Amino acid sequence: MELTWLGHATFRLDAGGKRIYIDPFLNGNPKTPENEKTPERVDIIAITHAHGDHLGDTVELSKQHNCTVIAPVELADWLQIKHKLENVRDPNKGGTVDVDGVRFTLTNAHHSSSNNDLEYMGEPCGIVVRAEGKSVYFAGDTCVFGDMQLIGRIYSPDVAVLPIGGHFTMDPREAGVACELLGAKRVVPCHYGTFPLLAGTPDELRQEAQGVEVEAVEPGGSITL
Repeated sequence: MELTWLGHATFRLDAGGKRIYIDPFLNGNPKTPENEKTPERVDIIAITHAHGDHLGDTVELSKQHNCTVIAPVELADWLQIKHKLENVRDPNKGGTVDVDGVRFTLTNAHHSSSNNDLEYMGEPCGIVVRAEGKSVYFAGDTCVFGDMQLIGRIYSPDVAVLPIGGHFTMDPREAGVACELLGAKRVVPCHYGTFPLLAGTPDELRQEAQGVEVEAVEPGGSITL
């Protein structure tokens, strides 16, 4: 499995022979490399919530690539009804869907979820992706919460992807506690540096998460699981 950060909270995960995009905010994302803004292949899109910096280019990419879209149920319904998307899977928290051997499980997250028209889109989620005997936890936009301990206990993520920017999500101090609750050994920070408000840094996270490998790649950079 290879995990590539595309800036902000957008990731590409190559796993189980599938090219997966998590929260594909590519166009309009000041941190996405130019050569990554127009994907040549998309097999699966998974979305944590409906805010524009996470829903991003989902509609356009889905229509262009005829890919599977996985989203929390209210957001999934809206994508099917409003945008006529096909092949949409609609789990809710605790639910798992399997796409050709790659499993996606929605977890709790503490945030909000509305589209750019301020229409309510249900509750936000985190996503655990499991394939090839590995597990990646994408926390989505959230503060730290005690039940992250349950996520660690049940899914044992090999890598946790945590927001650290602050203001809208966890800052490095909260993310450090999240690492402890999850039992995470490897963490990829995200949702920082895109805009001035998102001021948390990987170095601050390293100070708060002693003993955790903080893998802060540049946008377009990858880690191997």
